[in-house]
Amino acid sequence: MPKSKVRKKVEPAGPANRTPVKISGGPSPAWYKALMLFFGLAGLVWLIVYYLAGDQITFIGDLNAWNFLIGFGLMVVGLIMTMWWR
Repeated sequence: MPKSKVRKKVEPAGPANRTPVKISGGPSPAWYKALMLFFGLAGLVWLIVYYLAGDQITFIGDLNAWNFLIGFGLMVVGLIMTMWWR
């Protein structure tokens, strides 16, 4: 029966081999957090107003299905802003 080949032992890289990554810049300014929350809440409020009073407010009623794009679009802008918030 043939003998198996002898393998070299490979040691896993430990945490000492890793170099730390420095984050550039400091924390986000206070207005950034306020603007981020504004966009999220503005989208939510837009959809609530559309559902509750869309037929009573003429310009919102005229937009029909575009109200979903506006409301969800505002919320997505607020959500995307969270990626750059520190």
